Amino acid sequence: MSSDNGRTMVIVAYVLHLLGACTGLLSIIALIINYVAKGEHGEMIDSHHAWMIRTFWLTVLAFVICIVLVFTVIGIPLAWLLGIAAWIWYLYRHIKGLIDLSSDKPMSATSYV
Repeated sequence: MSSDNGRTMVIVAYVLHLLGACTGLLSIIALIINYVAKGEHGEMIDSHHAWMIRTFWLTVLAFVICIVLVFTVIGIPLAWLLGIAAWIWYLYRHIKGLIDLSSDKPMSATSYV
């Protein structure tokens, strides 16, 4: 697997994250892959792992906020909106990452879009 310089593992992680958008468990497996593989294949590949790690944890934060909002009556509609927005953002970031990987572009770990 070293001949592809880590690309296959990044693609596997992206696909697992995308499938995990529906199942959850696969995203956790992908996150473990991201943490294990990060730092092994150079700056460009590492940027994709960092991108996925950041995306995962910011989405978890958004869903924790949703759970807190559900406990207030007025927050229920906001929780729905935030949850849907976070889910779409999660999908978008992983699709964008796959597209940029196919063009050999590194990801910006500080970018939110």
